[in-house]
Amino acid sequence: MIADSSVWIDYLRSGRGDAAEALDLALRRREVRLLPTILQEVLQGADSPQRFAAWQRAFEILPVAHADDAALTATLAAGIYARCRWAGFTIRSANDCLIAASCVELDEPLLHADRDFDTIARIEPRLRLVALPKR
Repeated sequence: MIADSSVWIDYLRSGRGDAAEALDLALRRREVRLLPTILQEVLQGADSPQRFAAWQRAFEILPVAHADDAALTATLAAGIYARCRWAGFTIRSANDCLIAASCVELDEPLLHADRDFDTIARIEPRLRLVALPKR
């Protein structure tokens, strides 16, 4: 499973919420892989050098997932972005399309707390999202 930065941020700041709890369970089961783009997004949000270093150390234990062909991933991401735009949806971050494309290529489900991924999944049906419990 891939966890988006939206989940990591909640997890690292408070550890509360359905997505953060799902991430905690997946981490304990060793089911989480990290994308370089997500690592960058999380680390760049650190509010101090100490926090940056602590988060960097924490992420070092996670396996990093890489798609085999970066050009293919970039092309798929651009296609997802364009198809969303053609359907009348503006994705707020092109990185979200890159994350979605990586998950499709790696055949990994995505845990997220970002509404753009729900939109992307409607346009790109190969993107599998982790279902959270309904409350």
